[in-house]
Amino acid sequence: MGHIQFLNCLPLYWGLARTGTLLDLELTKDTPEKLSERLVAGDLDISPITLVEFLRNADDLVALPDIAVGCDGPVMSCVIVSQLPLDRLDGERVALGSTSRTSVRLAQLLLAEEYGVRPDYYTCPPDLGVMMQEARAAVLIGDAALRARLHDGPRLGLAVHDLGEMWKRWTGLPFVFAVWAARRDFLAARPDTVHEVHKAFLASRDLSLEEVAKAAEQAARWETFDAETLERYFTTLDFSLGGSQLAGIAEFARRVGPTTGFPPDVAVELYRPDGHLG
Repeated sequence: MGHIQFLNCLPLYWGLARTGTLLDLELTKDTPEKLSERLVAGDLDISPITLVEFLRNADDLVALPDIAVGCDGPVMSCVIVSQLPLDRLDGERVALGSTSRTSVRLAQLLLAEEYGVRPDYYTCPPDLGVMMQEARAAVLIGDAALRARLHDGPRLGLAVHDLGEMWKRWTGLPFVFAVWAARRDFLAARPDTVHEVHKAFLASRDLSLEEVAKAAEQAARWETFDAETLERYFTTLDFSLGGSQLAGIAEFARRVGPTTGFPPDVAVELYRPDGHLG
């Protein structure tokens, strides 16, 4: 089982420790990009996977319904940090953090189609200080993006643009950054296991959001963010995957599919507890 080592997934895993389910799972912690690669390669059976990589490999994967990492407006932890107004980035160097292809592709799409600019992109580790030494703007996700939004960006006099908020303003739809997926071969061999894992994660998410203040307080003990900030962050994120989120996925696929390696009308098949796919 894959486990994204960012704070945005804490509400999906926090409750597992409370229920004892963690004792039955072998968790592999890594970045979204690395977990996506391992699920596609067959090294993991079930894992979160970035939306772009899921769509590229949809023939081999089945998404678990009603669980994802996304937003319906601001997301707080997927951002463009810039020295210049976004419409002045044409031809300028823009650093892309190396930990998620979906946020990078979303940022490129928004800059090209909403702001009409085509920067000179390059990929590097997600260190804002290093990025801004060579670039006029940077794309960050996860904890590094949260630090940039709340601390580093304002301290350095940089503008911070929320990718989720930009997408919502542009399309009116939610955005999904990662889904939870099982390999089709594993689902065929172990349907009961997939069903139990799915139930466990839904229960963990629900418990974590019911006790979000407690989850935030515990997380704040080892993080640089205070409990109030983490509670706001956890309740800003959208952990569901239903009709409106699927509409957002379809719109994203339509816009980027031809240039990203999957058909614009790619089907997102969802696992259902009755054993059928939807």
